[in-house]
Amino acid sequence: MRGSFVTSHLPAGLPVLAVLLSAFAASAAPARAANAPAFLSHRALYDLSLLKTRGSTSIDNARGRIAYNFSGSQCEGYTSEFRQVSELDNGEGKVTLSDLRSTSWEAADGKTYRFKIDNRTNADKASSVDGIAERDGDHITVKLRQPVAKTFKLDGNIVFPTEQVRRIIAAARAGKSLLELSIYDGSDNGEKVYNTLSVIGKPIPGDKVTASPDPSTRNDTLKALTRWPVTVSYYDRDARTNSGEQTPVYAMSFELYENGVSRKLVLDYNDFVITGALGKFEVKDTRPCK
Repeated sequence: MRGSFVTSHLPAGLPVLAVLLSAFAASAAPARAANAPAFLSHRALYDLSLLKTRGSTSIDNARGRIAYNFSGSQCEGYTSEFRQVSELDNGEGKVTLSDLRSTSWEAADGKTYRFKIDNRTNADKASSVDGIAERDGDHITVKLRQPVAKTFKLDGNIVFPTEQVRRIIAAARAGKSLLELSIYDGSDNGEKVYNTLSVIGKPIPGDKVTASPDPSTRNDTLKALTRWPVTVSYYDRDARTNSGEQTPVYAMSFELYENGVSRKLVLDYNDFVITGALGKFEVKDTRPCK
């Protein structure tokens, strides 16, 4: 559900954010990229809280958690398991509870993406999206099983979430500050494509002391790695404006390590902003390619 306190975007390391974040947001990399990053299989838990509100929004408090599990390799592809449980309180006794669960698998060569997303608000019946997207030449064929059985085609230049993170890291390593990509992750009704703009900041050395340490900054695996501050804005590809300017549907900010792990998560939904502090972090074993 876009515009509310739920998102399937975490970069592949969040997230994610694409998630996302994304994902907004991630162990081997696609074989076609000689200098591609080696993604780290890991589990991460983010504690969510309200950072600020804007305008006349009626949100008084927010809290929740994101549990993220990423694993895989060049041989077997990449699997992401994501759950976000959150509460929004309007300060007048009305609390909205959201529970979003997502599982996906992406081939290492970026040609196949399988996804299943279940979203429930309060006691309502869960809405589900289930399907597969396959790249074939200059187009992508999407076959949905839910919410309705449907087959349609997308432009072949669209990328899937793990590929999105790989390209952000490649751009950061090359010293680029901007990256535009169109993303498909199966969210909303399974037919949505988002245009994204990633703004990449200056590299942060792994040994730099941070004012807000967390399990990632204390982890021996990550201490020697560079990370970058990244903001990814998601735009409705189908929206049209008379002025030519478009406001993002939402944006994710985070610090992205070169192995795909994310910290200092911030989710900006325009009317309000949520921060996600990395509370737990665990490195997982990866089976070597045979």
